[in-house]
Amino acid sequence: MTAPVPGSAGYDTHASLLAQRYEALRFEDVHRHVLHLIPPQPCMAADIGAGSGRDAAALAARGHTVVAVEPTAALRAEGQRLHAGMPIEWTDDSLPALNRLREAARRFDLMLLSAVWMHLDEGERAEGMASLAELLAPGGVAILSLRHGPVPEGRRMFDVSAEETLVLGGRHGLQPCHRGTRQDMMGRPDVHWSLVGLRKPQ
Repeated sequence: MTAPVPGSAGYDTHASLLAQRYEALRFEDVHRHVLHLIPPQPCMAADIGAGSGRDAAALAARGHTVVAVEPTAALRAEGQRLHAGMPIEWTDDSLPALNRLREAARRFDLMLLSAVWMHLDEGERAEGMASLAELLAPGGVAILSLRHGPVPEGRRMFDVSAEETLVLGGRHGLQPCHRGTRQDMMGRPDVHWSLVGLRKPQ
């Protein structure tokens, strides 16, 4: 088991309730603005911070080979239970290092980081982007959603801009392929999201 991850603070206490909230949202609705970035043909995909496995299951249903990375044991257990029938490889790993994926020399055509990146501080984001750049296959794309708004009690979050994320990706050789925004899917009026796509050159 990996060491406790600072960014995952607060997620183990109410894992079952959080899983219910995540599963109540459709993958196609949450990611409708970036669906065009997902390869139409089967590919190697990683769902980083997979939570309840909603997105991992949707990607697997589309024919992709999916690794679901979730460092919070209680959430990982919920995901494995809820999506037991899906061909998902679950792993206990975490940003910024993603050591297990890197040690296994994994390479991915798609890396999805939904509501994850804002849990990393500045130094962790720099290390994390280096990890993403290493793990992406040539031509691969990383899709990140960034939360803006009040930080829930007991959570660790930072207000990370799309511009910073695109610049940081560029420092690691990743090219911008999408920048957008969306409203909060849970109806919170004080929360909104930035969407970023970064592609590794062929």
